[in-house]
Amino acid sequence: MTRTLTIAVVVMAALAGAACNNDPLKVTTIQLGKTLNPDNSVGTFTTAFTPRDTVYVSVLTGASGRGTIGTTWYYGSTKVNEMKKDVSYHGGAATEFRFHNTAGLPPGSYRVEVFLDGKTQGERTFRIE
Repeated sequence: MTRTLTIAVVVMAALAGAACNNDPLKVTTIQLGKTLNPDNSVGTFTTAFTPRDTVYVSVLTGASGRGTIGTTWYYGSTKVNEMKKDVSYHGGAATEFRFHNTAGLPPGSYRVEVFLDGKTQGERTFRIE
């Protein structure tokens, strides 16, 4: 009985340790497009949008971990939006961000920069036409 109880406690401790996810995330891909798949990855890739489109950025991470994923959006050289999400994943995942304006976005060049825990991970450029 004591041995069975000891084994059960060790197994429960191992499972509890696995459930606590303190590893840092690693960004593997930054996607840009017009639609999202059910898993939050981009479904329709593009860099050209109309003023009424929603611009989706999906940040793919390849393994378990936790962190803060953020985006900064620019119209030309002017910062127009910032977003952050605290995430914790057990396995690969996609974190999505949306950029739109119900009145329509002005035509021109845009850029979105992606951060993980405050460190730049890359950027994508796009146009509103």
